[in-house]
Amino acid sequence: MGIFSRFADIINSNISSILDKAEDPEKMVRLIIQEMEDTLVEVRSTSAKVLAEKKELHRRITRVQQQIQDWQDKAELALSKDREDLAKAALVEKQKVNGIAESLENELVVVEEHIIRLKEEVGLLQEKLADAKARQKTIIMRKQTANSRLDVKRQLDSSKIDNAMQRFEQYERRVEGLEAEVEAYDLGNKNTLADEFASLEAEDAVSDELAALKAKVNAKKTKAKS
Repeated sequence: MGIFSRFADIINSNISSILDKAEDPEKMVRLIIQEMEDTLVEVRSTSAKVLAEKKELHRRITRVQQQIQDWQDKAELALSKDREDLAKAALVEKQKVNGIAESLENELVVVEEHIIRLKEEVGLLQEKLADAKARQKTIIMRKQTANSRLDVKRQLDSSKIDNAMQRFEQYERRVEGLEAEVEAYDLGNKNTLADEFASLEAEDAVSDELAALKAKVNAKKTKAKS
């Protein structure tokens, strides 16, 4: 026995309920689909046999009806020849064949009802199968998405991320240190344009002050001599 013991179990089953209870929904839906496809093959094979049986019944009914007509013709022929005994015998055979015909007609009714039920069952099974296949695609996609998200979560929760961030911060500090060294070098060894002009202005001021001081000293010397 598979997942389902009878065709009716498949038709009446609630796939959602089955999957909710399953430990591995993907595996379960795959087994359900396989069971449905196998059952569908069996039902179609049975349908083919029943359809062949229906055709055979039609052929037999046609032959029996021809026999009924034949006995009817024989009875009429016998009466036309004043052979009432033969006519009566022909009608007896006709009644026998009529009984066979009625039996075949009843059997045909049963077969046709069986065919109708099989068609309905095939339709229901195909609907269930389509539903199961659609759910299979959804389950596979959901499982793949969940696995991807779980991998990301595991990576984010691992110490590797923290270590990487720490190394990144170390690199940032190292670069900042190098930049500070460059700035310190510039401050100690290289004058800016503003520094050059400031230096020139300072030299002019010193020169002016020196000239004034010389003039003052010379003026005192001249006064002393006079």
